[in-house]
Amino acid sequence: MGNFAITGGATGIGAAIRKRMMDDGHSVVVVDIQQADVVADLSNPTGRAVALAAIRERCNEGLDGFIPCAGVASQAPPKLTTSLNYYGTVELVDGLRDLLSKNNGSVLLVSSNSAPMCDHPDYIEILLEQDEAAALVCADSINGHQAYSGTKQAIVRWMRRNINEFSAQGIRINAIAPGYTQTPMTKKVEEDPAYGPAIKEFMDSIPIGRPGQPEDMANAASFLLSNQASFITGSLLFIDGGHDAMIRPDQI
Repeated sequence: MGNFAITGGATGIGAAIRKRMMDDGHSVVVVDIQQADVVADLSNPTGRAVALAAIRERCNEGLDGFIPCAGVASQAPPKLTTSLNYYGTVELVDGLRDLLSKNNGSVLLVSSNSAPMCDHPDYIEILLEQDEAAALVCADSINGHQAYSGTKQAIVRWMRRNINEFSAQGIRINAIAPGYTQTPMTKKVEEDPAYGPAIKEFMDSIPIGRPGQPEDMANAASFLLSNQASFITGSLLFIDGGHDAMIRPDQI
């Protein structure tokens, strides 16, 4: 079977994807800030360099797939969200292109169904210019939700802008957009006396009638990373129980 690497694979959606890929028979190298094969902080250039060197050492014969799943939610400081969610994703994908190309590998990005909700286009454009210092300055002027949705939109736009180059290198790249998913992190918010009622109301509004589970994301990841999806690249798949369709019925 294949050689895969995943960031943020210790908990939540990342852990479910890791388990599914291993259940499918693949070898998986996990990068995370703790409890991982490679311990590295992807919110800074030094940590990204450590992660890249370790993955390259462990997978020097090539990568069949890479899932950059490490990230923080909207409650995190905007600067941390900027550095980890966006730069901790695209810099690792770029740094592993040669290993992915060697095996005609596939990349799966983790966006969000809140990606369309960012109303700070200047922030997104600065991210796409790959100027981390300028993006961190801009992050001081926005809130956590805008930073989160902005980074999740930017990684998809980065993917689509680079699709010709990826394809020429023999690499497929797609993204999933999870909706509200019950993980250890979201469980704490659900149980919070102040925020819990609002979260319950939000979950009740999901058209399919239930919140997402990490396994829902892992099932889609397994398909998009497999040869069954060999003609799918540059696509964003919403996995949100119909929430995006409900909120934006006339946009595709």
